[in-house]
Amino acid sequence: MTAPSGFTPDTAAPPAGQGGAAPRAATAPAPDPAEQRRRDRRSRRYRWDLRWSPYAFVAPFFVFFAAFGLFPLLYTGWASLHQVELTNPTHMEWAGWHNYSRLWEDEFFWKALRNTFTIGVISTVPQLMMALGIAHLLNYRLRASMFFRVAILTPYATSVAAATLVFALLFGHDYGMVNWSLGLVGLDGIDWQNGTWTSQIAVSTIVIWRWTGYNALIYLAAMQAVPNDLYESAALDGASRWKQFLHVTVPSLRPTILFTVVVSTIGATQLFGEPLLFNTAGTATGGADHQYQTLGLYMYEQGWVNLHLGRASAIAWTMFLILLLIAAANALFARRLRKSQ
Repeated sequence: MTAPSGFTPDTAAPPAGQGGAAPRAATAPAPDPAEQRRRDRRSRRYRWDLRWSPYAFVAPFFVFFAAFGLFPLLYTGWASLHQVELTNPTHMEWAGWHNYSRLWEDEFFWKALRNTFTIGVISTVPQLMMALGIAHLLNYRLRASMFFRVAILTPYATSVAAATLVFALLFGHDYGMVNWSLGLVGLDGIDWQNGTWTSQIAVSTIVIWRWTGYNALIYLAAMQAVPNDLYESAALDGASRWKQFLHVTVPSLRPTILFTVVVSTIGATQLFGEPLLFNTAGTATGGADHQYQTLGLYMYEQGWVNLHLGRASAIAWTMFLILLLIAAANALFARRLRKSQ
């Protein structure tokens, strides 16, 4: 194809003898300085967004934790080393370890610690065993299974005050329904509030009633993850439901059971509302002989009834150290459990 006459392309070589170089390629125009600054700002904001946005999203939690978790923890630790009264919390006198050494010699502290341990055992063990059995039953196909799952969670949604007041009436000495039921079978009525073991059993019954359904739903969620092949194989081998529960369900739920044991133990260590409201006299002594006074109740008595804020802070830090020991024991047991598997 030939070029039309009179057309001289721009890229044609210069005539011979005239010298010169090949024509320069067309270059892009220089960017506008204002536009370049906008691009730089957008790029800088993008880099900052990638780097700092995750911290901004989680910052509210840490702010509230610092205000309502870390600061009270540090303040009570500092107050536990001082002689300070609730009526004048800004006036502190250095006491060193006196508040802690006094707890070592305080018979009411050791009594509260024993009560916390016994109430924790007789409430946690039956509670978790019942929750495991209920979850195993709900794991099978049942009519209206959703109704039963919601119904067992109802006690957890009930307030502590309402539940404890109802149980205090049920365990009443003269007109309580429990003593009335014992009378039907020829047994004498029991003074539930004034006996050591009877009062602790009554308080434990409230804890069991409130938390069994909650733990049952946790177990049920874990059971949903157990492969059905294991149950079908066990059924083909002739295993009954009870043997399936012992040899399939329980071994598969070991981590979940360990989790619920730790959480329930921590809750038992912090038990406060049930023993406080179970006392119809409205005091924080946990009965006339402190027979069901827990550590949480004793701390409340020292801080808000006797107004010894430094002593109450020492009790709070002692409870915190006990919880750390429980967490360390949990970590050690979990590590050994993983190694055994």
